[in-house]
Amino acid sequence: MKILVIEDNESVCSMLEMFFAKEGISGEFVMNGLDGYNRYLSGKWDVLILDWMLPGMDGVAICRKIRSAKDTIPIIMLTAKDSESDQVLGLELGADDYVTKPFSPLALMARIKAVTRRYQSGSAEQKEKHMLETKYLRINKDTREVFLDGKPITNLTPKEFDLLSYFVQSPRQVFSRDQLLERVWGYQFYGDERTVDVHIKRLRNKIGSPARPMLHTVWGVGYKFDESGAGYEN
Repeated sequence: MKILVIEDNESVCSMLEMFFAKEGISGEFVMNGLDGYNRYLSGKWDVLILDWMLPGMDGVAICRKIRSAKDTIPIIMLTAKDSESDQVLGLELGADDYVTKPFSPLALMARIKAVTRRYQSGSAEQKEKHMLETKYLRINKDTREVFLDGKPITNLTPKEFDLLSYFVQSPRQVFSRDQLLERVWGYQFYGDERTVDVHIKRLRNKIGSPARPMLHTVWGVGYKFDESGAGYEN
């Protein structure tokens, strides 16, 4: 596995280099945003780890350029920013996940493994049933297209698509945040349930409306997908 890390903190780079060596991962570290973006363009990478604040070109600009070019490389953003608006922005631009500093290297490694498994492999069930259809939605898991009332939804991030597909496969079933982290993100809970909340909030606004909600909060338990909308809080 080859990972490009664009991060201007030497301590973080040294820490990750040590853990990568233990995991048998080939890592390359660039400490300037513009140089890092150029290095990304000139190589072939399995994962990109991208710091939010960088000299030369910040992580937000890099993520935006990569996704505008339709590159689906897994992107994990490192950020010292802890507000929901910052997290939403990174995810909306197409980052697959974010890790708030300071972070546990073991937790980051779990997320790296999760995103690579998700991108590089698929279960037999997923391959057999690539089309998902509900009363209002049609999802093609091969082409990663979503249609609402026959019209395409073109602004879903990769993770929002994964989350929606998972919900649609189990309508009306309630999932806790921990379950969603493990089954959609691919790692067990490491202390930041807001990852789920941010994605639910964005996805809810894109596929539903106050008059026709689809994603519902079951207070004290978690979330569920239900197009009938009966008996549940939003």
